[in-house]
Amino acid sequence: MSLLALILALLLEQFYPLGSRNRVFLLFTRLANVIERKFNAGEYAHGVVGWCLAVLPLCALTWLIYAGLAHYVHRLAGWLWCVAVLYLTMGFRHFSSAFSGISEALQNDDLPKARELLAQWTGQATSEMTTSEVSKVAIEQGLMDSHRFVFGTIFWFMVLPGPMGAVLYRLSTRLYDKWGSMRIPGDAAFGRFAVQVYEWLDWIPVRLTATSFAIVGDFEDAVYCWRSQAANWANYAYGILLASGAGAIGVRLGDPVHQDHTVKYRPELGLGDDADPNYLKSAVGLIWRTVVLWLVVILLIWLSSRV
Repeated sequence: MSLLALILALLLEQFYPLGSRNRVFLLFTRLANVIERKFNAGEYAHGVVGWCLAVLPLCALTWLIYAGLAHYVHRLAGWLWCVAVLYLTMGFRHFSSAFSGISEALQNDDLPKARELLAQWTGQATSEMTTSEVSKVAIEQGLMDSHRFVFGTIFWFMVLPGPMGAVLYRLSTRLYDKWGSMRIPGDAAFGRFAVQVYEWLDWIPVRLTATSFAIVGDFEDAVYCWRSQAANWANYAYGILLASGAGAIGVRLGDPVHQDHTVKYRPELGLGDDADPNYLKSAVGLIWRTVVLWLVVILLIWLSSRV
């Protein structure tokens, strides 16, 4: 049933993508803003309380609705609730549509349009990037988003009962983005717990995703890049993901990019040629093969449990 819920949610998301119009997460963002204003007094303990208030009640409510539907109505009702929650929490089209738009613009030699789409997607300054740099940053963002919006969500959906795991992971990701990026010393203390929880939740999934990239791509190069390059990236977890993905595709990521009238130096990731528009298609193919791999593995686990 979990496998069917995943497949149906992925199909729904392909035909009726929510993307940035996901009103549920917009409402959660407003809730997080209110909690931050009320509880952020610059202390770590306040961040713990704020995170618990933002995440735990919604996780509990998600599970209670699932349990109530499955027990008092029908198992099919509980299953449909899982599909609905997965549809709201997964976002394959969140990044695949951006991928497609950037790839199409670059294929048409419309670099300004590609820069604009990349800036909207990543929030980075892109007006000075070359075609290779746009391709490179798009691949990096796509690999990270595929993990955050698909594979990490799937992992916790399968681990925790009902759809509660998917909600826990996605809400934790959102608070990591909002509170974990705080730069003012007092605010940083408030967001530290959100960072710690997300890093704990993501420790196994990010390594499973990186391993999956290696399996469906160039295994030897992916493992080599993971072992030799990942630690050089500012965020080690994302370094694992990007190094493995770059090695699996056979492309060079990282390296300097032109931003804000200067050159932003970054460590090298991957092997092979510099990124170009053709590698965007290779990255999409890698992600799709990884999705299929995960679904097959889940099917095999389900079958083995029935023996």
